[in-house]
Amino acid sequence: MAIEIQEVTFDKGINDFINFPHDLYKDDPNYVPEIFIGQKDMMNPKKYPFHLYGKVKYFLAKKNNQIVGRIAAIDNPNYNHHFNCKVGFFGFMDFIEDQEVVNALLDKASAFAKENGNEYLMGPTNFTTNETAGTLVEGFNEPAKIMMTYNKPYYGRLFEKYGLAKEMDLYAYMIYTNKASEKALRIAEALEERLKKMGITIRNFNLKDIDNEAKRIQKIYNQAWDENWGFVPFTDAEFEYLKNDLKMIVDPKFAFIAEKHGEPIGFGLTVPNINEVLIKNKRGKLFPFGIFRLLLGKGKTKTVRVLALGILKEYRKSGIEAIFFAKNIAEAKSRNLIGGEASWVLENNEPMRAAAEHLNGERYKTYRLYKTKI
Repeated sequence: MAIEIQEVTFDKGINDFINFPHDLYKDDPNYVPEIFIGQKDMMNPKKYPFHLYGKVKYFLAKKNNQIVGRIAAIDNPNYNHHFNCKVGFFGFMDFIEDQEVVNALLDKASAFAKENGNEYLMGPTNFTTNETAGTLVEGFNEPAKIMMTYNKPYYGRLFEKYGLAKEMDLYAYMIYTNKASEKALRIAEALEERLKKMGITIRNFNLKDIDNEAKRIQKIYNQAWDENWGFVPFTDAEFEYLKNDLKMIVDPKFAFIAEKHGEPIGFGLTVPNINEVLIKNKRGKLFPFGIFRLLLGKGKTKTVRVLALGILKEYRKSGIEAIFFAKNIAEAKSRNLIGGEASWVLENNEPMRAAAEHLNGERYKTYRLYKTKI
């Protein structure tokens, strides 16, 4: 049966694009549906900041008039300007186990990349490298944590048969409260006392001052991550959107800012793993009852995710990362939580990998970004 590739737009067909994964994974116990409203807002050119500078096309693959795959072809000029390169992206890609379907979809993304003057195709990213990214290649035995991806085990194999090759691996570490190194925790306490003598203190977020706290974090984030592979500074509009999304679930006891003489030099943000709630929310619909399940359940999750951690370069070897991790573990223990995931950590980020491993963190999931010349 011939494969038909159909372009859809936000005004016509986007609902089918968003809903396809629900059908593909309907019998998969580890699948967590994305919130429909959130996905649609991301694809709304009048709402999501990416559309202020980037371009995207959405495609569905059909066989016998049945949807069998989807892909977003993405042009991100901010990325190419930042790295002085010519890379097109693909994202939001899901498909049945069929090489012809994969080839047809990636051909569309490659063609769009060429149309925009690019020489390489990389992905998956939804929409940028600052958002959910990567194909799961190890760790299929349990659901993904909040804002992490999940896919069938055959994805990576079919990508490689198309000609995509590994560009970068992203690691997820699980740090269990009952396995965390007590010695590392004691060392972190001693480090914090030493830092105080140097004028460096660590405090929790002040949610009553969320707008100013967000500005402090954005400044640190854009500076601290600047040398990381794939990182492009957030635009003000992107960070504002992220702030508004996260402020609904941020717990100040799991959010920290390091300051030297009152000036911010680092931050750590850990959030409840609301995927434990959303996994019960079939097809990502919040209404009529899903919103209550989410609001009531966000404080009852048994795991958390270390979502972001950034330290200004000149303070990275002072032990602040270890203190952030230790404070997270102490808070998790006080609540009898199972533990937390630190993700994603670049495979070449030795300091962050070491910080997680010193606490007996287990690398239990690997996500992969792929790239090919077009």
